[in-house]
Amino acid sequence: MKRHAYNVLFLCTGNSARSILAEAWLNAAGKGRFKAYSAGSQPAGRVNPYALELLQKNRLDTAELRSKSWDEFAQPGAPEMDFVFTVCDNAAGEVCPVWPGRPVSAHWGVDDPAADGGSAEDKRKAFLRAYVELSARISSFVSLPLDKLDRLVLEKKLNEIGATGSTPVES
Repeated sequence: MKRHAYNVLFLCTGNSARSILAEAWLNAAGKGRFKAYSAGSQPAGRVNPYALELLQKNRLDTAELRSKSWDEFAQPGAPEMDFVFTVCDNAAGEVCPVWPGRPVSAHWGVDDPAADGGSAEDKRKAFLRAYVELSARISSFVSLPLDKLDRLVLEKKLNEIGATGSTPVES
């Protein structure tokens, strides 16, 4: 029996950079096993142009990306999430809506590339650093045997990925 794709929500305050990068990367890397979404507690209202530039440069689909409120995913009829990841420290500290279905959650804090106040080249480098960090974590996540792990073990592994950026070695 084929299981539905796992629904994954990436959260950040502004939903214009890190969560957008994660959404696009997981939708590409997940190969149909995952459906990624992103949202923010205080959405910026637009996707950061440096995020779009980087994603397009890496040939990732940007057509459906938009900055949106996390309230969309707490409404009746919204996709039920299997996983919720915060990718910024501010969002991790906020009171999130109650997500239907008790998704597994973890914090994967990444420095905000949009906060870099340097030159355009400095900003591009900051976005690339965030993209590389998120893609490493997402690659570790998609390699986990999700259907074989109980909830507590899975939560532990996801938190370790967030802390180290990679899947922990079994001891």
